[in-house]
Amino acid sequence: MPALATRAPAKINLTLHVLGRRPGDGYHALESLVVFAGSNAGDLLTLEPGPALDLAVTGPTAGPAGPTGDNLVMRAARHLAAEVPGLAVGRFRLVKRLPVAAGIGGGSSDAAGALRLLGRLNGLAADQPALMAAARRTGADVPVCLDPRARMMRGAGEAVGPALALPAVPAVLINPGVPVETAPVFRALGLTVGQAHPLAAQAHPDLAGGGPEALIARIAPARNDLEAPALTVAPVIGDTLAALRDRPDCRLARMSGSGATVFGLFGHRASAVAAARAIAAAHPGWWVRATLLR
Repeated sequence: MPALATRAPAKINLTLHVLGRRPGDGYHALESLVVFAGSNAGDLLTLEPGPALDLAVTGPTAGPAGPTGDNLVMRAARHLAAEVPGLAVGRFRLVKRLPVAAGIGGGSSDAAGALRLLGRLNGLAADQPALMAAARRTGADVPVCLDPRARMMRGAGEAVGPALALPAVPAVLINPGVPVETAPVFRALGLTVGQAHPLAAQAHPDLAGGGPEALIARIAPARNDLEAPALTVAPVIGDTLAALRDRPDCRLARMSGSGATVFGLFGHRASAVAAARAIAAAHPGWWVRATLLR
């Protein structure tokens, strides 16, 4: 059987509201509008059917991705094997292009891609409960990446809403090359177990109808509640946001996830491309991509 392949696109949190910290398990309850990047901002994953589960990682960010045995691709595959007796497996090859510990769900998207490929290899329907069960056991962001289309994500990532028909929005993604772990950012947020976020009562925007301009206008009053604490962990995030806000036609600049990647939304694709070129030239050490988010 020939190798199977899938893209693992960057996951972008256009909004990220922290509702509070749950009293039972201590996890932070979130509400987030998630979209995914186009073909130039993602990893590539292939699966060659074979007798044993294995993984090889190459690509420009393969080194920071860590040991292959602990990679989320392998974890997801093992969790699915526990759910599906006799699961057919094989050798994964991951071309790692996304920055690591970057707030764009690179590892989670890779894991979700592995589950999609194993599902195809084993004839599992896309809505097979075992796939979602394995995704939830692998990581908080894996369920929303399983079917990478715009949708709301709630709870600690376990509650995934239906796909949303949002317009494609031109964007620039920037990562300054500084890994930011999630735990220190949540610690800097400072919520205690059982405590609600001060802005938790503010509702998410209505997303129905309209084109890119309408979408940008609707999400502009929303926020990423992790942006301010992340700035205390990695102040360079402020520099990347400023670089975007200084560019013509940038309608909104915000951090994704727990950082350090930020995004700028633009009114026109040509403006996004020009901005990416200018920022990359001024900051050659930064990871910069012009893309479409949808």
